[in-house]
Amino acid sequence: MRIYIVEDSRLARQELRTLLAAVPDADIVGEAAELAPARAAIDTLRPELLLLDVELPGATGFDLLDQLEHLPLVVFTTAYDQHALAAFERNALDYLLKPIDAQRLEAALAKARERLRPAAPATPAAAVKGGDDMVFLRDGECCWFVRLGDIAGFEACGNYAQAWFDGQRPLLARTLTALEERLDPQLFFRASRSHLINLRWVQGIEPWSNDGYRVTLRDGHQVEVSRRQARLLREKLEL
Repeated sequence: MRIYIVEDSRLARQELRTLLAAVPDADIVGEAAELAPARAAIDTLRPELLLLDVELPGATGFDLLDQLEHLPLVVFTTAYDQHALAAFERNALDYLLKPIDAQRLEAALAKARERLRPAAPATPAAAVKGGDDMVFLRDGECCWFVRLGDIAGFEACGNYAQAWFDGQRPLLARTLTALEERLDPQLFFRASRSHLINLRWVQGIEPWSNDGYRVTLRDGHQVEVSRRQARLLREKLEL
């Protein structure tokens, strides 16, 4: 497992190296103390897992994630617990508090191994669904039978996803990644870690922060498209 460490404390970096030295499949491909060198190295080395401190000199680990072209799996390492919710909203694998416990680190690495394991071939039951397919949605006691093309988008809510259609906002017991695997990529676009949008519902696009875009959908939702996804969005929508 190719691992990159981003940590502003030299002692903390050494602690992680020492812990990882006892893990047979841990291959540390590099480390950095600041955002700029970390961004350049990660996009070049393309590690599989990022051990990322939240607090960096003049920036945060979240800022780094927003600027990466290549996005590895992420485990946050920090001395503060108040960032945990934001971390998991970014689909972080784990959130480790310093001083790092060897068993907690190994548990995080186990999650990474599981995620990196090649997926089994898709079965007919997992066939991709297109815009004309009808889908059954349920949130508690409420149920809907909706044409997929009438759903403007989906938003991540932890391990759940919220669908947007006809003024309704049901919460679905699926992750955004699981939904993305079932949806036609020509119809639904992964705008960011938190949003899947229906390209047929795009009403307007404007430049936004960090070389990204802000997309306005026909139902009024505004979604930020991360820099790493902006190029893909242009490729899908350009002539």
